[in-house]
Parts: sequence; C-alpha cells; structure tokens
Amino acid sequence: MIVHFIGGPLAGRSLATTEDPWFGDWFAPEGAAEWTFYASVHRDPMTGIVLAEARATAPVKPVGDRPGRAR
Repeated sequence: MIVHFIGGPLAGRSLATTEDPWFGDWFAPEGAAEWTFYASVHRDPMTGIVLAEARATAPVKPVGDRPGRAR
C-alpha cells in the first residue's frame, strides 16, 4: 500500500507501508520539531493507494512523544 500526503508539511510526498490497513499517524519532516497528524481520507480499493490529509483538529501531541510509543 502507498500513502500519498495531501496538505501540511509532507504535501506531495508518499510513504510505502505494509499491507495492513492504514487509518492515520503522526509524522514530522526530517529535522522538524512540529508533528502533524495525517488521517486517511480515501482508499482506492483497486490499487490500495491511500490519500492522507493533514488534520488541524487532531488530539494534542505531547512534546517529545513519538508515534507508537506507550505512555
């Protein structure tokens, strides 16, 4: 599956992922301090390509926290 980012600091970039469903995650461009939450907004059932949009209303992410890390 390939995730294409729409808007935000990663606009125009893509991410190759596993075959598992992808619903969203936190990302930051290399060297950036600001994290952005991208949510899946469309998945093409034929190709598996996902469009992910930056969300301004995502939950607040604590400074220094990393995606996938248990609190």
